[in-house]
Amino acid sequence: MKKIVISTGGGDAPGLNAVIYAVVRASFHRGWEVYGSKCGYLGLLDPDELIRLTPQMVEGITSTGGTILGSTNKGNPFAMPIKNLAGDVQIRDVSDRVMKIFNRMGFTCHIAVGGDGSLEIAHRFAVEKGMPVIGVPKTIDNDLQATQLTFGFDTAVSTATEALDKLHSTAKSHDRVMVVEVMGRDSGWIALNSGISGGADIILIPEIPFNLDRICEKINDNELHDKHYAIVVVAEGAKAIGHEVIHQGEGEVGRSEKVLGGIGRWVAQQISKQTGKDSRSLVLGHLQRGGSPTTFDRLLALRFGATAVRLAQAEEFDHMVGLDGIDMISVPLADAIKGRKKVPLDSDKILTANEIGICFGD
Repeated sequence: MKKIVISTGGGDAPGLNAVIYAVVRASFHRGWEVYGSKCGYLGLLDPDELIRLTPQMVEGITSTGGTILGSTNKGNPFAMPIKNLAGDVQIRDVSDRVMKIFNRMGFTCHIAVGGDGSLEIAHRFAVEKGMPVIGVPKTIDNDLQATQLTFGFDTAVSTATEALDKLHSTAKSHDRVMVVEVMGRDSGWIALNSGISGGADIILIPEIPFNLDRICEKINDNELHDKHYAIVVVAEGAKAIGHEVIHQGEGEVGRSEKVLGGIGRWVAQQISKQTGKDSRSLVLGHLQRGGSPTTFDRLLALRFGATAVRLAQAEEFDHMVGLDGIDMISVPLADAIKGRKKVPLDSDKILTANEIGICFGD
């Protein structure tokens, strides 16, 4: 009998509970046991934080957002922030302790659900410590290599699109420019998809450094065509030509990346200065992570979870499940984390946006 442990690491995403459900049900079907590790690797540092998951415990969770196991984006066992007796935080490598508990519990596979950061940790455990690992791609940013889509992305785009739909009426009522900042880090997938679907006039993405003059020209052109308002969608990692990405600093101890944010407000201020238009900014932030997953994300997450169990049965470790067209595939974890997936500038979506009059600030 196999004994699986599943963890959910990094930022939360709609569909995490559906993956857990599929892993538990598919494992139960095979007569295997499944344990959940609370808050990423915390359960593998403290056995009291491990939960035995049964079909009864996961009944009805596929439609709920978040994760019943909890998550964290500052729980890297190879660089874990730990308080000493004096109360000071020190960064320590506790990976050997993780492996000790993993082996003592008799686990035969770890299913790691996460984005590039969590899967990089999983790959390191596989290569350096010999942990049998299967990865499941999770990120609302859709920036993981080796898979066409990640679950959580469709829900995030739907949330952003709904927000844009509502902003049209208030922007039009006051002849305002509304600048909406969305997530995505270094990739513009959320901004591009929601911007096109939500009728934006301007979309600013990290892949295309923008010129403020071109943005203002588009807004002034709207005025000439008797459209006295505009909707601007900007990805948090977008930047103006000659400027750096705007961020909020390093954030909490243990985070591996800077906290992005502030570009929406800056763009609104610059538009107001150059055009004289009343310009307001809105940051959707964690709204994009919350709520029930869409039908597409639920189904994709369930398929990912069931496929992960099949890979565990085949002992195809240090691999990640992925989507290729309509098929579930297995790809090496090394391929999935070799770099972030960017929006191709020659893609049909970029061409479509240009042809329907959307400006990218280039």
